[in-house]
This record gives sequence, structure tokens and C-alpha cells, in this order.
Amino acid sequence: MASLPSTPRRRRWAALLGVSALVATGGGFLAPSAAARVATAQAVDFPTHCVPPPISGIPPIDGTTSAEITVDNAAPKVGDTVTVTYTVTEPAAGNPVDLALPADIMTPTGKVTLGGAQPGSVTVAGPKKNPPVPGKAPFPAFSMTGAFTVTAPGSITLSPGDYNIHTSYIMELDTPCTVTNPPAPVSQTIVATEQPGANERSVQLGTASGKPGDQVTVTGAKFTPLADVTVAGRAGAAETADKMTVKASAAGTFTARLTVADKATTGVVAYEGTAWSDDKGAGPAAYTVVDDTPVPANSQKLTTAVAAGTLSMTQAGDTVQLTSVDFGKGGAATGDLHAVTVKDFRGGPAGWSLTGKVTDFTGPGGKIDAGRLSWTPACATKAGSPSTCAAGSAGAVGTAGATLASTPDGALTGGEFTAGAKVTLDVPAFTAPGAYSGVLTLTLT
Repeated sequence: MASLPSTPRRRRWAALLGVSALVATGGGFLAPSAAARVATAQAVDFPTHCVPPPISGIPPIDGTTSAEITVDNAAPKVGDTVTVTYTVTEPAAGNPVDLALPADIMTPTGKVTLGGAQPGSVTVAGPKKNPPVPGKAPFPAFSMTGAFTVTAPGSITLSPGDYNIHTSYIMELDTPCTVTNPPAPVSQTIVATEQPGANERSVQLGTASGKPGDQVTVTGAKFTPLADVTVAGRAGAAETADKMTVKASAAGTFTARLTVADKATTGVVAYEGTAWSDDKGAGPAAYTVVDDTPVPANSQKLTTAVAAGTLSMTQAGDTVQLTSVDFGKGGAATGDLHAVTVKDFRGGPAGWSLTGKVTDFTGPGGKIDAGRLSWTPACATKAGSPSTCAAGSAGAVGTAGATLASTPDGALTGGEFTAGAKVTLDVPAFTAPGAYSGVLTLTLT
């Protein structure tokens, strides 16, 4: 499936799982101390649909959840990690039976919905901590925490999402509660800014080609005011002898007339000082030397061109059957993703990244949370490829997503690569019997 290099490619994989499972019963947790709330949060109410465990014989509960979201940093920089606390002050469900529930048997998990400059979600979880819950009494308050990395500047909103209360008493049971009309109201807003000192230097050429010995006008911006700037030709990753030094203006700009004589030149760079560095340089800007060398008598000049291609991927299949697990035991349902072949025929300096994210696994007894799917990625590079791919880190995939494989930027990138992963779905014990499926979406950029 190919498209233009700048357009992400997506594939959807349905991972079908035949497992045994029981959707379970609820619990609650102690609210966090006020001292932990660094940023101001707004308490919000939202309609919630809760499903008591089937063993209770109680129909679904449509009630109201009261909650708030706090963060440890309301003014982060891009690249910072923000810790999120999702506190449910009044759950919509309660203890569905007359039997009292003892202390410290309830574990909550949930999602926080992100919006604004950085749409997405954050997986949160709480400790196994709760006071005793009398029979038929409301569940106590509880809190869950998680974290996300800021990737974009601007206002980012945080809203309460779905949550689940897991109890470990006599049986392993869950009470999942979903937001009836998502998203829930915004409880917290943070404003992210760019990291200071980011390299914003840029370089442009007055023309994209010329004969050997022609001069090209080179302009630069956002360099250090009054700094010495080296302007040089590039032949791939190596500099040519075409080089000059200019001084940036008080505004950090410059204009230079660089003579390009080397026929191997493919681009022009500019950098502060006498040696190239990524944090103080800009470019390369593409430049082609048109060879006008006269043809000797009784000779013929032969020319050709190498056309840049696209970045694309294909996969060997679209359905993965995971192993089954037993009702009452749960455990690891395992399998292997079908191989994904990435072809990078662009011939430029940019690398690529292949990421994946998965939905919750749904079935007759409810759902298995997406955060329970983990993978161990692998990637192989075809011999002769200019780039070398690296496998992503082993760990959870979830709805937030994770990296399957990638290649770095470089002077000249490209090649053919094969990526895959061993996947494991951690199925809770007593999950209602039946087939469960989730969709893993891969994105190549």
C-alpha cells in the first residue's frame, strides 16, 4: 500500500482471541491528598454506564460519576513528561451484594482523554487500596495515575474517560464503567510550549541548479546574531572544497554568494563555527551541478537520472490468531504479528518510524483492556540498504501506541526492511468465555 512520502500509511489488523473470561465486580480507592494536586482541577459530573459482574445477576447501572483530573505540571515544555491523576470522587456503581467487601481488594484502571493540541488518551491505574465496603454500600473514592509525553505546543485538555474496578476477593471480578456520551467534560487544561534553545536555523537557495563555477545565492535565518557562519557544498555526507564564511546580522540572518565548482555537489549547508554540528547548522538545501563539459570530437555523452521513489509498506496477512486461555485461570494469550515489509526508496535524508496502537478487545462478556496487549518487536535490514532499522522497545502497546521499528535520519537513507513482533495479551482470570478481538493499527511516517 503506497502513497506520497509525506502521507502516513495505515493498516488495520484484527487479532481474534478465543479465551475464557468473566467480566467482574467493583471496588474503590482512597482519594489522593490535597498536597499532591499541583495544578487546579475542576470537578465534573458525567453520565456513566456500569456493568456489574454477570454472577451478581444485577442489570447494568446508568448513573453519574463525579471526578477530577490533576497534573504535576500545568505548563510543560514539548518533550516533558506530565503525570496525570484521575480521581473518581463518586463512582456510579456500588457493592452489588449483601456481602461486605474487606479492605485492600480493589484495583482501579482507566483512561484520561486528551484533546486540543495533542489528541489521544492516557492509561491510568491505581493501587490495590480501599477501606471495607459494607453490603449494598456505594463504592468509596479512588484515584489512578499515569503519564504522557508532550509532543505538541498549545492548550491540551484532559477529560475523565472509561474506568474499571477490579476486585480480588473469592473471585477475580470486574465492574467496567464507560462514559455514556464521550468525551466527558474537561476537568483540566494545560498549556505546553516549545523547548527553549531548539534549533530553528534555516537555509534557502536562490536557485536549485547551475553550471560548474556558477554562484548560488544562499540565505539563512535564525542564526546566532553576529556569529561567523560557514557556508559549504555537500556531496552526500562529505563537504566539498566549495566553502566560504560570512557573518550573521544582528537579526541572525545572512546572505552569501557561494561559488559551486565541484560536480559532485548535491546540496548546500550553513553552520556556525568551522565544523558542522546538528544543533548549530541548517540544511542541506538540494543543489544540482549541471555538467556542461564539452564533448570531445567523435564522442557521445551519455547521461541518466536516478528517480526518487516513495516510502511504503505491505504486510503478509491481516488476521492473527492468539492462543486460548482457560476460564478461571486467565494468563497469556500469545502469537506473532504477520511480517511487515517497509520499502524506503525516497533517497533523501529522512528516516522513518512504524508505530502501532490497539483497541480494547471486545467479546460476549465485555472487553479486555487494550493496555493488556504487549509486544516484543524485531526488525531486519536487507543487505545493501543505506539505513539500518532498529526494533522498538518491548512493552505495552495500548491505545496510546508504541514504536514497532524505525530508522534514523542521515545524509542518505533508504532500503528494504522487515518488521514483526511477538505479542502477548494478558487475559484476566474469570473473563467470560467467548472470542475476543481487537484491531491493531500500524502507521508508517
